[in-house]
Amino acid sequence: MKTRKVNLWLVVSVLILATLACSLSNINYPISSQDVKEQGEEQVAEAVIEKTEKDTAPGEVTFIIPDEVLLQDTLVDLYQDVSPGVVSIQIYSQFGSGQGSGFVIDKDGYIVTNYHVVDGAEEVEVHFQSGLKVYGQVIGVDLDSDIAVVKVDVDVDELVPLALGDSNQVRVGQTVIAIGNPYGLNGTMTTGIVSARGRTLESIRQTGSGAYFSAGDLIQTDATINPGNSGGPLLNLNGEVIGINRAIQTSGTTITGSAVNTGIGFAVSSNILKQVLPSLKNGETYNYPYLGLTALSSLSLSQAEYLGLSQATGAYVVEIITGGPSDNAGIRAGDQPTQVPGLYAGGDLIIGVDGQEVLEFSEMLSYMMLNKKPGDDIALTVLRNGEEMDFTVTLGERPGNGQ
Repeated sequence: MKTRKVNLWLVVSVLILATLACSLSNINYPISSQDVKEQGEEQVAEAVIEKTEKDTAPGEVTFIIPDEVLLQDTLVDLYQDVSPGVVSIQIYSQFGSGQGSGFVIDKDGYIVTNYHVVDGAEEVEVHFQSGLKVYGQVIGVDLDSDIAVVKVDVDVDELVPLALGDSNQVRVGQTVIAIGNPYGLNGTMTTGIVSARGRTLESIRQTGSGAYFSAGDLIQTDATINPGNSGGPLLNLNGEVIGINRAIQTSGTTITGSAVNTGIGFAVSSNILKQVLPSLKNGETYNYPYLGLTALSSLSLSQAEYLGLSQATGAYVVEIITGGPSDNAGIRAGDQPTQVPGLYAGGDLIIGVDGQEVLEFSEMLSYMMLNKKPGDDIALTVLRNGEEMDFTVTLGERPGNGQ
């Protein structure tokens, strides 16, 4: 009898252990670096995909294993494929010499760079990675977005065009690559992420009052950009150009008097380039849409209180150009003094454009630059004295467009 009880408990124990083993087989364990070496790159990639696709049960921890080996190989292959299409641009003028970057966009010999790279150039040299050096001719310029197109006459075999990606598909956190010639160090590659989208900067072209128009739809990145990178491509991991490296943010100066690079860079979006490129290749000026107003870039809570606004989001209008599109449509700027010098209440707060919410002025500007042209109508929703109102503005052209 005793023996039969022992046998029964033994059978029950075996069943419990079998059940426990089945449960343990479903737990996701992290893979060590040794496991990576033993399984091989392809198997590890599959394991990562499998883990990320499974539904995670409440309380269950899912480990995502970044495959650094595959990323490294991707970057190496990308550089080999793309770098022959990136060029160094040397310019000579009455003020001396300068240097920047650029990239080939087609087999017809057109090269894109920044306007400020070739500004005032009397002579332009284009240096290819292969060692070929030729003279280039500036065909078209866009001061508003700081873009220039240079034409070279070379054998088509020397031309490696880079594909233009869709910058509207770019997401914050996405890995990006910058290739250029910082400080004359040809063919330099750096990596980073997209830090933000839809940024604005002052354009190079001034208004009639001496202020500067705004350039919109810029991509912010922490990929290392230095003097000499200007005009070079900002790329995604597919090797597509999503931006033209334009500027860095600086803070103060070093003991030698040079500006301190904060590590924040800006690139003109590829979709802006796509819009202006046909005009520039034909030697023509691209005409940007024009609202004829100035707005605060953003609002603080204290500013909203001083202005008597019910919210601190939107684009608050501080100036209307007399006779401009917004003036003709009835948009108002602030004209009532507040406790803050230079801050005037009574202006319209733009909270929507074509039915889309506007949180900051940069959003409205980027939307307009990417989706509208002179002569188009744009619907603005504003808050005026606490009341929501709709206006239709017929867009004009930026005055004095071009040089």
